[in-house]
Amino acid sequence: MKTDRTWQGVRLRQIDAAVDPDSPTRPVRLPASWDDAAAAAVCELAPGTGRVSLPALAQSWILPLSARAKEAGVAGLADRLHTLLLLRQGAPTEGVWRGSPGDTPGFVLNLPAFHDTAAGFDVEAFGDAVATAAEALHLLAPHATQYAVSMADLAGLLAALGLEYSSKPARDVAACLAGLLRGRVDAVLAGPQPDLLAAIPSWPAAPSQCVVPGLAVAAATARAAALRSGSVRPGTAILAPSATDALLGVETGGIAPAFAPVGPNGLLRATRAWMTARGISQDAALAAALAGEPVVPIAAVSDHAAMHDAVAPLLNTMPARPTASPSPANDTKREELPSRRRGYTQKAAIGGHRVFLRTGEYADGRLGEIGLALPRESAAVRGLADAFAAALSVGLQHGTPLDAYVDALAHARFAPAGAVEGDAAIDRASSIPDYVARSLAASYLGRVVPADGAALPPEPEETPLLPLDLPRRRARVALRLVAG
Repeated sequence: MKTDRTWQGVRLRQIDAAVDPDSPTRPVRLPASWDDAAAAAVCELAPGTGRVSLPALAQSWILPLSARAKEAGVAGLADRLHTLLLLRQGAPTEGVWRGSPGDTPGFVLNLPAFHDTAAGFDVEAFGDAVATAAEALHLLAPHATQYAVSMADLAGLLAALGLEYSSKPARDVAACLAGLLRGRVDAVLAGPQPDLLAAIPSWPAAPSQCVVPGLAVAAATARAAALRSGSVRPGTAILAPSATDALLGVETGGIAPAFAPVGPNGLLRATRAWMTARGISQDAALAAALAGEPVVPIAAVSDHAAMHDAVAPLLNTMPARPTASPSPANDTKREELPSRRRGYTQKAAIGGHRVFLRTGEYADGRLGEIGLALPRESAAVRGLADAFAAALSVGLQHGTPLDAYVDALAHARFAPAGAVEGDAAIDRASSIPDYVARSLAASYLGRVVPADGAALPPEPEETPLLPLDLPRRRARVALRLVAG
């Protein structure tokens, strides 16, 4: 299939990639500047098992859509969609790529991609991208009862703006973004002739001011236009991390905070953006890290919940609020962590699978929070790790002793397992929870928990992953997304 002219002159590279380390690889062509995680995402989005080119794959769903757009009198939609993808600003969810949009077709917009260090956040471009996404989804599935235009990597944008995730100015920016998203989507879905008999749903106004120039005004204007249009179809959401996020280079899913300032290849883009926005040099960052001072503020679960509360009234569909209320039978009050807190980030590998363990401490040195990032695992596994870390953190903040978690989790046995690299305190682990429990015990309890006495799985080089004599294969590329 002939690719769109938007991709002409774009330098491409080819890489053998796979959805996960155990899947067969397939040749993938994509822009040379894009990372390997994007290649793995292309594998997940593309049907079949053979060679795949990202420009051709995009054309496979944009070309039929372009024909519908011309019939409906919508100009330039194909060029706009190709450009959004090339700039990594936006792309549809998996079903659209595979030719089956489903009951709720979705579209993800990557917020940091609309920000420029010199010019700041491009409010007009973001608003136009929202409208393009809504137009595309409506044409793809005109009879759908709801859509899901979503924004992602809020934490990355806030870092680029130099805003602490836990601050009110950050929440005001998020609410204004949500208001602009909702207003533009509703206006598109209403069409040129709104149903005057429909019960037009009202929704709260975004803050009247925020630190991004023009954003609050754009949100108010979009809301006014949407309420006049009479749209009644839900069209906005905050979606869970997916292959689309990895394709766009999203580092934190939806409106969640970052788990840690580092990733598999060093500092996250958000960390570098924060340092640039705050004028922090690499030398100053290194000095602060050596002194045990946080260079990048790490948000707590309560901060995530506050952000959820700021955004939820303006959007149609949201994930569950990231807090857990104490049981009525348990009146133990939650002990909040300080806004600036110490801790560490431990990078390790368990049987070849990378793990980033981050801790947050109270002023007296007690452990109060953990973050767990598994950058090379599937979206489902990363989500489970996210939930595991959040649950453990909430328990610690409500007074559950770390000893209790260590006793419950140490020696849990399931893959990945094997030799541990990068953590001098632990040489082998029978699972990721086993590693986390024993590593925290060594760091915060001064307690050495020996490895499970039962035989652990041997190294991957010695035993194949299936009960067959399979040949050794090259390392696979896996999806990377530090998600919340």
